[in-house]
Amino acid sequence: MPSEAPVAVVTGAARGIGRASAVALAKRGFSLALADRLHDELASTEKEIRALGRDVLSLEGSVADFQGVMANGQAVLKHFGRVDVLVNNAGVSQPKTLVEISEQEYDETIAINLKGVFNWCKAVAPAMLERKSGRIVNISSVSAHMGANLNAVSRFAYVTAKAGVLGLTRALCKELAPHITVNAICPGAVRTALTSKLFDARQKEVIESIPLGRIGTPEDIAEVVAFLATVSPNFITGEVIDVDGGQYVN
Repeated sequence: MPSEAPVAVVTGAARGIGRASAVALAKRGFSLALADRLHDELASTEKEIRALGRDVLSLEGSVADFQGVMANGQAVLKHFGRVDVLVNNAGVSQPKTLVEISEQEYDETIAINLKGVFNWCKAVAPAMLERKSGRIVNISSVSAHMGANLNAVSRFAYVTAKAGVLGLTRALCKELAPHITVNAICPGAVRTALTSKLFDARQKEVIESIPLGRIGTPEDIAEVVAFLATVSPNFITGEVIDVDGGQYVN
């Protein structure tokens, strides 16, 4: 039986922005499909969502695995009967420079950060089109606009993938219209398990570069995800929203 509640798929839901986005959507009445390859942390997110009284389906595996994602997409549709929102958040950092990086490391960075977005869009967009309703929110990065700073957590391969996410967003917003909206969010400096060590070492410098005077949190991004998932009436598609405290003003 199709879910009476709206259904959101969130990739990279085990921690950070993905977990915060899943919780924000659960608080707004969504049932959740949570995708990640981190078993224990994914189980922790599932427990938190269930405590909010929402139906949850956890999906283990890499977003880079096309066949695995297709199977997980079918599992979501079988369990819930629908997908209203897809949040493509899963990603990995890649700190190596062009001189240092191997072909395998480059390919893995692109596969997870960019192909993973394609995989999940491919898995659920047909069902959204059939229902003539759906929203896709892709998480990119402000580095996609300007490249990575020399002391950034990730370098050119990550930036390349995140810039690709913006191109995919702009193209699909036209291809999937008028029934599916596709937007992207570009986080700036956000404190996560990945970035905490860097920010701890340079906290004063980083904060001084942000007009709003603080480092962002996963919840800052999650609130914008929830807005794009729920705003009604919705006349927003193909947009890129920077959530960076004003650090990088275009």
